[in-house]
Amino acid sequence: MRFTGKTIFITGGGSGIGAAAAQRFAKEGGLCTIVDVDGNAARGVAADLPDALPLEADVSNADAVENAISTTVDRFGRIDVIFNNAGVPGDFEPLHESALANWRRVLSVNGDGVFHVLKYGIASMLQTGGGSIVNTASVSSLVASGPNLAAYMYTKAGVASITRAAACDYATRGIRVNAVAPAQVLTPLIERVIANAVDPAADREARANRNPIPGFIMPSDVAAAVAFLASDDARFITGVVLPVDGGYLAR
Repeated sequence: MRFTGKTIFITGGGSGIGAAAAQRFAKEGGLCTIVDVDGNAARGVAADLPDALPLEADVSNADAVENAISTTVDRFGRIDVIFNNAGVPGDFEPLHESALANWRRVLSVNGDGVFHVLKYGIASMLQTGGGSIVNTASVSSLVASGPNLAAYMYTKAGVASITRAAACDYATRGIRVNAVAPAQVLTPLIERVIANAVDPAADREARANRNPIPGFIMPSDVAAAVAFLASDDARFITGVVLPVDGGYLAR
């Protein structure tokens, strides 16, 4: 029960890794704010958690993020942990053929959105003595993990860099900042990609054997790493980008 009495603010909490993290934090006693651009999804996750607060917000909108932070503090009194998780993959396009609208959308969510949550979240934490922040990066922030991912990789590399910058800037002020860097996780999005493949069975088999550890990385696997980094068990860990990748980066 590492998070008893603590408030957890989660973006992208309506599905996948964010939903799994909310369940993990709540299981360990945390009170969660579930933020998602899909309000129904946020409410669906929150309904299964004790005293959770669902909020509909687009993280690319600074005012919406500021309001979500303020609403959480009004409800729970403070924010102890932020899981800065919302992100989009964008369209898979060759760089020279990339639509400007796609490029700007990916940057607005994965770049501006992460910044907005850090900006207003850190400001709130500074008023209450500090806290712990975990950002969602990706193995794509560290290596070229696939073709036609330029916008996604560009933004996720930025997430890794802003993690290190914020960790150093706020280390003496009681705020730790880390990131997880998952390889492909079996989220509802990936399930849809598999279902739409020419040969779904073959595609599933190939994806299940991408990493040295066979099988799929599940949202709960990433959630476990997030909970560790957010907890006092990791009190001397900051500025780390932790792969959750089944050995993908080691090969």
